[in-house]
Parts: sequence; C-alpha cells; structure tokens
Amino acid sequence: MQNLDRKKCSIGVFDSGVGGLTVVKEIRKKLPEESIVYFGDSARVPYGTKSKDTILRFAEEDINFLQSFDVKVIVSACFSVSSNALEELKKEFSIPIIGMIDPGVRALMNSRFKRIGVIGTNATIESGTFEIKLKEKFKDVEIYSAACPLFVPLAEEGRLKGEIPELVAKEYLSPLIAQNIDALIFGCTHYPLLYSVIKNVVGDKVKIIEPGKEVALLLENFLEDNSMRAEKTGSLNIYLSDIPRNFRETVVNFLGEDPGEIQLVNLKNC
Repeated sequence: MQNLDRKKCSIGVFDSGVGGLTVVKEIRKKLPEESIVYFGDSARVPYGTKSKDTILRFAEEDINFLQSFDVKVIVSACFSVSSNALEELKKEFSIPIIGMIDPGVRALMNSRFKRIGVIGTNATIESGTFEIKLKEKFKDVEIYSAACPLFVPLAEEGRLKGEIPELVAKEYLSPLIAQNIDALIFGCTHYPLLYSVIKNVVGDKVKIIEPGKEVALLLENFLEDNSMRAEKTGSLNIYLSDIPRNFRETVVNFLGEDPGEIQLVNLKNC
C-alpha cells in the first residue's frame, strides 16, 4: 500500500464483546478524522475465562476478519488477548498491532506511584503481564492485583450505580485498599463504565489509570510517524458475532453515542 492509500484506510479494533467500544470512544475523541472498523466477538464473550490457546485462536480469527477491510493498524482492545497472546500475534501478522498493556504502563510514566493496583479479568490477572511490564519500567514499585469478573456483566447489564455494584466493588477492591495503593489500573475495557462506583470505593487519593485514553495518544503518534493520518471526517462501522438482547442500549452506554447500523457477522463464513 502506498502512503496515500494508507491514509484513507481504517483503523481496526477488536474485543471479545462490546467493551472495546470504550476504547473506540477515546479514539474518536482524539482522532475524529479516522475511520474505524470494530469487531466485537459477542457470541464468544468473555475471553477472560478461556485458555491461552483458545484466546490466541479467537484473536487470530478476529484479526483475519479485520484484515479483510485492508485496515492500516489494529488495536487489540481486549486485555485478555493483550496479556496472553499479543507477542504471538505480532510474530504471526505483519500488520501493526497495538495492545492494551503497554499503554497502561505508559500512562504511569513520569509518575511517582509506588503501590499500584491492577484489576482485570481472570486471564489478564493470572497472566501476570502487567506486573512484569510495570517492574521492567519502574524500580521499587509494589504491584497488587485482583480479578474482578463480575464487573463485566454489571457493565453490560447497565448496573452502573446503586447498592449491588457498590457491594461488588467493595468485595473486590478492599484487599487493594488495605495495601494502601496510590494508583489503580483498569485492566478491562468494561471498567470505565463503573468509574464512579470504583472511584467512590477507592477514594480520591488513588489515581485511576484508563489505558484506553493512552491508546488514543499512542495511535495518534503512530499514524503521524508513519504518514498514515487521515484527512477527512471518519466513519464507524460496527460488526458483532451475535446481537445480544438490549444490545443497542448497551452499545450506547459503552460508545457514548448512537452507533447507527450494527452488522451481524459469522466468522466461519469469512
């Protein structure tokens, strides 16, 4: 592809469901001129409970689908993929792939946090990838992690306020609070929807890090450095492998805007 063509190509983004739309939201804020093709594998969500081999296989299929649109870069908005399969995917595919772990670490650059909490799916936390990456970049930091699987269904069901999400948040986060963490990394794309509840539980002294915001900055730099920056107002096309009940309300919650037409796709036919 020539540079001019690459400017006109879309950014591909995938996740195990609609959670990655929180990342799309940040990209559209930062790069409104870029077109985005989003694939959410909602028929097989969540990836966070799957084996590493299955996560890799699903991600390969997701990327193959996005490449059918001649995208210029792909964002793995799935933390479970980013923590369990990203290095293998980068070796397998020639297209640039941006994950969620490094942006989360980059967001802490030039900070003085010493006691960092990480929350995510079982697969993300069990991989230990955040801990490894953080300790590579920062000296004398303590990392405290907690899997918070119930945050995902709460976000998808729109249970974003009230007693139930607050009780769940206290159950998950109390051990981290007891360790006097001074920063908390959201290791799942669903968690920004529960920001208010989580912030209320951890308190104002804890800095919350949302890697999706850093992904948008990283993408901007990447496109500029490689002369791929688009020049006109971009579009958004959303593809899902299943159309869940009440999906439109859920998508609006994650994306922050009406998604327009959402298209159903069967990966087996691609």
